[in-house]
Amino acid sequence: MDLSVRIGSLTLKNPLIAASGCFGYGVEYADIVDLSTLGAVVSKGLFLEAREGHAAPRIVETPAGLLNAIGLQGIGVRRFVDEKLPELRARGAVVIVNVCGTTLDEYVEVSRILSGAEGVAAIELNISCPNIKEGGIQFGCSLNGTFDLVCAVRKVTALPVFPKLTPNVTDVASFARAAEDAGADAVSLVNTFLAMAIDVETRRPKISNVFGGLSGPAIRPIAVRMVHECRQTVKIPILGMGGIADARDALEFMIAGADAVQVGTASFVDPFIWSKLTDGIRDYMRRHNVARISDLVGTLESLKSEVRSQIAPDFRLPTSDFLLQICV
Repeated sequence: MDLSVRIGSLTLKNPLIAASGCFGYGVEYADIVDLSTLGAVVSKGLFLEAREGHAAPRIVETPAGLLNAIGLQGIGVRRFVDEKLPELRARGAVVIVNVCGTTLDEYVEVSRILSGAEGVAAIELNISCPNIKEGGIQFGCSLNGTFDLVCAVRKVTALPVFPKLTPNVTDVASFARAAEDAGADAVSLVNTFLAMAIDVETRRPKISNVFGGLSGPAIRPIAVRMVHECRQTVKIPILGMGGIADARDALEFMIAGADAVQVGTASFVDPFIWSKLTDGIRDYMRRHNVARISDLVGTLESLKSEVRSQIAPDFRLPTSDFLLQICV
């Protein structure tokens, strides 16, 4: 069985990617996860300089997920290149770097620095973090902003560029199209949903930033729908994510149209989830006689066509009188 997937010019040995923000810089997990067995690792978000992030408390569990407002705390791109990238390279990890910025120029400069660093496989442009007020989300909620930012980064790097889109818009597919038109090699979707949680005893927000990003199983059905909508709109690959907790979840995204998937919150619950996901996908492929995992991508449409073909040609909707009777 062939689990390899192709994302632009990048070939991954399997479709399982550790999502940004939930896997540190990758090296933190290196003693318990063989990084070389993953499709790729996406780093924490990196600005040009180090960033403190928000004050605690900044993470709270929800009934079906996690609410966070870390504020993109990070060590800055130069320290990442000097201190983290060499170990990731030694561990055989395929490294995708999540790039952040407060201005277009900062995105461009961080991307330029990474382009000259050995061991960076691709750039994921974070234009969708919902819990910082400046920078990324302003680009991610504007079609022109998304287009201009991707264009600017595209000019300074030969690395594959994957904008990470926000779900906090009315039509995510139009943003995927803007990214494609600007030269993106793929799109990552979705980032977290803007949300909040309140302590009813104190009547205060449970996180210091008041609002945060909701991840985990609660968002999965919405994320799957958004992946499917974007698959109908763009031709470039899609990296799907949002609440994946087992192999069936990952397969659901791929059937909806994702070429690969990112797993985040679930890796907090179970750091050893990766082999379970791989085994589950292989078992599914075996049971359904799927030789290549890439053959499964976007197959929801063929299923819909098959269902339509089974409907009798003389099928008619019930008359309005009949509908009135059964509704009463």
